[in-house]
Parts: sequence; structure tokens; C-alpha cells
Amino acid sequence: MSEPAPAGSDREADRAMHGATHGAPNGVAVETRGLRKEFGALVAVQGLDLTIRRGEVFGMLGPNGSGKTTTIRMLCGLMQPTAGTARVVGHEVTTEAEAIRRKIGYMSQRYGLYDDLTVEENARFYATVYGLHGRERTARLDAHLSELGFDSRRRQIAGTLSGGWKQRLALACATAHRPEMLFLDEPTAGVDPAARRRFWETIYELAGRGTTILVTTHYMDEAERCQRLAFLSRGHLIGIGTPAEITRQFNEPTIEDVFITLQRKDEAPV
Repeated sequence: MSEPAPAGSDREADRAMHGATHGAPNGVAVETRGLRKEFGALVAVQGLDLTIRRGEVFGMLGPNGSGKTTTIRMLCGLMQPTAGTARVVGHEVTTEAEAIRRKIGYMSQRYGLYDDLTVEENARFYATVYGLHGRERTARLDAHLSELGFDSRRRQIAGTLSGGWKQRLALACATAHRPEMLFLDEPTAGVDPAARRRFWETIYELAGRGTTILVTTHYMDEAERCQRLAFLSRGHLIGIGTPAEITRQFNEPTIEDVFITLQRKDEAPV
């Protein structure tokens, strides 16, 4: 549990409020034991033991090359581990990858929408890919796009949207099928601060309905919005806990200081 926020700290108070509302354990969404991935002589992920609770907003941080994206790809069933085990939303990644992919959503920093399609056409395409059809798809998209503020933009060509609205559309597409878990790999890269704030409001709304969120980010203000964080360095899990617990573990004043220290360490010769 997070420690009480110091007086006057809006960010700590906001995180504590969301944690109290949405962070109650409700089973396990992700559990890995000894998870390992090798690429020839390179060990990208080594001995990862990790548990993420259902409905939790969980952040994964570390310098480039620390193993974050490789871990996410294994958890999404897109890459087979070299060794170890992992269960995601109740399924084994090595034998039930297709079942996992039906129950998760994925959004990356890379813009993956179709610029020449409208907002509604993009959402319909991804909803179909995720298995929604007919009246169920129509009803879901009507409610979903309205909820995310697209009522007046449904017929707008996606390529003409601003960066913030493109990001919001990507999130709409990733969540059209009501996934049990949402993977966000640096989803707000290059987006303005106001759009990032709106994005995180939506993330906590999803978590409030029971969706588990795993996010990687290089924005330290976003990291501090997570209920718990895991720090990776050269493929190893080297710290896990609430933001307050992480700063105590590394004896640093802020999450940003922890990140900078790890980055310097990873860039140093082995």
C-alpha cells in the first residue's frame, strides 16, 4: 500500500485516490516465473518473476534495451520465451497465445491506423479483427466512440486528426472489444501534455471497470501515476513497488533520479 501523500502533493493525492478506488486485488492478471528470452548470445530478459493484479495500473520502466518491449511481446503471445512460464488473463503464453490475444488490447507509440479511412471505419475494422460483428459491433462502437468524444469526428479522415486525437483513436481501436488487459508501449510519445493528461484520465476509467493496464513510458510524471512500478535493467528486474517504495529502494529523491541513475549504469561499459 502506498504511504500517505505529503500535504500539498496533488500528484500523490491523485494517485492515492485512484489506488483506493481501483487498486483492490481481484485475482491475478499476469504471473511470470523465471521468464527468459535469448537472442543468440544476447539475454534480453533474464529470470523475470512478476505478478500484476487484475484492475491494476502497472508501469514498467527502464532504459532502452532493458527488456521492456521483449517482455511485453512475450506476455502478448507474440514471442515465445526461451525458458520460464507466464500466465496472462488465465492462459499460458506458450500454449494458449491465441486465447490471450483475444482477451487483450495492444497500443504502441507507432501510429498503426489507416490514414485514408475515417475514424469510424478504423474502429469498425479493428472491432472486426477482434471478433465483433453485426449488431453487437454497431452497438459497441456507437457507445465506445461517443464515450471517447468522437461524436462529431466519426466521419473525419484519420490522417487529418491531430496527434492527440490520433492517439485517442488508437486507444479506441485497442479497446473496442472490451479487453481484460491493455498493453501500452510508450503510447503518449510525441503527444502534447494536455492530450497526455486526458489519456491518463481515460486509462483510470478503464481500470475502474476492471481492465488491467501495463504501460511503459519515458515520462516520469506518467510513471508516478501508476499504482506500482517495475524497473528493468539489462534484462533483470531490479526493483518493484509503489513509486514511493521505489525511491526508497534506490535511495533517490524522485522516480526521475532513479531512471537517470539506471540509464547511466546501463550505458557504462560492462
